[in-house]
Amino acid sequence: MVQTNTIEKTDILSRDEYKIKRKSLREKMVLRKKFRRVDIGPYVTMYFENKDTIIHQINEMVYIEDGGEQQIDDEILAYKSLIPNGSELVATVMVEIDNPTKRAEFLSKMGGFEETINIKIDDKEIKGKAELDGDRTTADGKASSVQFVHFEFDEQAVKSIKNNMENVSISINHKNYRHSAILNSDTVGELIKDFLN
Repeated sequence: MVQTNTIEKTDILSRDEYKIKRKSLREKMVLRKKFRRVDIGPYVTMYFENKDTIIHQINEMVYIEDGGEQQIDDEILAYKSLIPNGSELVATVMVEIDNPTKRAEFLSKMGGFEETINIKIDDKEIKGKAELDGDRTTADGKASSVQFVHFEFDEQAVKSIKNNMENVSISINHKNYRHSAILNSDTVGELIKDFLN
């Protein structure tokens, strides 16, 4: 079967069907997402998206908000750019600080951090590109707590990540937040499923 990176309306369950299957689908997704999550330093977590995670997210939104057919159309449109195109990885990047005051203070110094995220494979570096749907850093240097970042892989980079599964890391190189994380091979094994070649 050919993998596609588009979501059709038929991929989304009816609210009644999802209600019946929700518990088991959520349990399976928790296990899957475990390997698609990477903590970078104390405050930033990356969640790598794919078609399955986005379908799950849309099913959840439609179930919780009960917006019917129109909501399904709106959610598919809103999330379509977060599905990897077969030669990229796509991540939702979240600043996770429970204390609202501390979070606001942290974000006020983090403008542009979404442009400083890189994946390193052995000695090859792939620079992240922020989602183009809007500016998530304000003019006064404040960052949004949710960012979307794309990592574009050429054919050589795809081969490289498949052949160097033990040597993959992600780093944030912002002047106020420099942290990196080495990916375990289970996570790399999960992420390379997003590539078509």
